[in-house]
Amino acid sequence: MSFLLRLVINAIAIWLASEWVDGIDVATKDDVNQVLVVLFIALVFTVVNAFVKPLVQLLSLPLLILTLGLFTLVINALMLLLTSWITESTGLGISVDGFWTAVWGALIISLVNFVLSALVPNSKR
Repeated sequence: MSFLLRLVINAIAIWLASEWVDGIDVATKDDVNQVLVVLFIALVFTVVNAFVKPLVQLLSLPLLILTLGLFTLVINALMLLLTSWITESTGLGISVDGFWTAVWGALIISLVNFVLSALVPNSKR
């Protein structure tokens, strides 16, 4: 259940980032497809964050320490760009215009994830 909740939260965050940031576009044709495509993008984004992001964080640990964690924003932007690259190859996906667009998108996705995760009750508490 936690995976599905994380998936829905990521889908909402990615959709809001595509609405608020110029240069981030979801490739869809109508509203029904948009929901499915955003869920597909969120699935890829969740898998990338689960498997690739910890490895990148481990390898960039000196930079994370040196920048007091601010390098995490760069890592999040890289994960968004990787998700964009993976999903664009399928024809259904998200397109990100460049690195700085990815940084703004990653910032919005991180903030929305933080807020929505705080609002959802956690069974471990």
